[in-house]
Amino acid sequence: MKPGDTQLEILIGRVLRIGVVTSTACLAVGLVLALVQPQSSPALLQAGIVLLIATPAARVVLSIVEYAIAKDRLFLILTSIVFLELVAGAVAALVFHKRI
Repeated sequence: MKPGDTQLEILIGRVLRIGVVTSTACLAVGLVLALVQPQSSPALLQAGIVLLIATPAARVVLSIVEYAIAKDRLFLILTSIVFLELVAGAVAALVFHKRI
């Protein structure tokens, strides 16, 4: 384990924690609003779900940046492949559900 790895793990942990807490807050407020006023817009609920899904993708992007800075080509390539698979999966889901 290199010295920079610990900083990367701390940063990734912080990103994941912020994403989950923000998503939970959106979902909780959206649920309360939906129970109090059933005809209200489900925008907060949708935002919470999107944030929950985007949190691991943000971790991958952060890892790409860190590996590029560290000039670790192998992990940069592998992490970039993972990111491309995430993007391809999201695009495929949108295409197959006729959102694009």
